[in-house]
Amino acid sequence: MLTLIKLFKCPFHWEVATLPKKFDVSINRTWCKGCGLCINVCPKKVLSFNEQRKAQPEKPEDCIGCRQCENICPDFAVTVKEEKEDA
Repeated sequence: MLTLIKLFKCPFHWEVATLPKKFDVSINRTWCKGCGLCINVCPKKVLSFNEQRKAQPEKPEDCIGCRQCENICPDFAVTVKEEKEDA
C-alpha cells in the first residue's frame, strides 16, 4: 500500500511521491559476540554497544534499510525487516 504525501503534475504525466519506509532492526543477543562490525558499517549510526558489549538498536527510527549491518555480521545476529503498514 502506498502512502501518498504529494501529488504534482509534470508536463507529460503525474508523479507520486511516497513516505519513506520504516525498518525494524533486531539483534539476537545470544548470537552477537560484540565484534562491532555492524556498528561501524551503519551509515546512519543506528546501532551502539549496550552494557554487555553487545550491539543494540539505539536509533531504530533512523534506519534506511540498507542492510549493511545484516550483511556484514559474521554470526547472522542482525535482522532488518521492513515494518508493515496498518491498513
